[in-house]
Amino acid sequence: MVETALRLLNEGGLDGLTLRRIAKELDVQAPALYWHFKNKQELLDEMATEIFRRLFRSTLPGGGPGPSSRWPSWQEMLLNTCAVLRRELLTYRDGGKVVAGTRMTDDSFAVPLELFLSHFTAAGFTLSEAARAWWTAYNYTVGLVIEEQSVHPDPAHREVRDPSYDLDERERRLGAEYPLAARAGRALFADLGEAFEAGIRIIVAGIEVNYVREHGR
Repeated sequence: MVETALRLLNEGGLDGLTLRRIAKELDVQAPALYWHFKNKQELLDEMATEIFRRLFRSTLPGGGPGPSSRWPSWQEMLLNTCAVLRRELLTYRDGGKVVAGTRMTDDSFAVPLELFLSHFTAAGFTLSEAARAWWTAYNYTVGLVIEEQSVHPDPAHREVRDPSYDLDERERRLGAEYPLAARAGRALFADLGEAFEAGIRIIVAGIEVNYVREHGR
């Protein structure tokens, strides 16, 4: 059922995903689905959990929690993990919105979270610092994906841009009165992959600076 829901998500987006449509696709009566999910939010929670299961299978280096040769530093771990998170969410239409604010339906998230946090604590971060560092980078990534999927809504045609994000038209509209805001549009929306890389490196640099300030090294 969740597999069907994820496929229909890519076809029609989050707004077009309904329990009734899933039931029709499965050739069952809509009330039958309520044995599994009481409402759409419960379905979204399970969809988000499945997305994260797939994501974690592609990020975990194996061997359980603890620093690994795949990620020799917390910086590399954070950069690589957030890059994979972005890449995986972009494979699902409205993937960012699906996972934002949803609740996990099992504890499968605990294994990768333990691994990610262990890279920070092994480097000298307190658990509180480690959790906040990861949470900041995670939320930046999900938030950027939501913005990115507004610009390029169809994961099957990533080159297609929503007309609302026509950069030439934006510059014409804003250029005379707001020249800096007009030109900034290309930095924000022209190459969202490049924008993501710049932003996540700013976050890593900020975590480094804050760590040195707090610990004196």
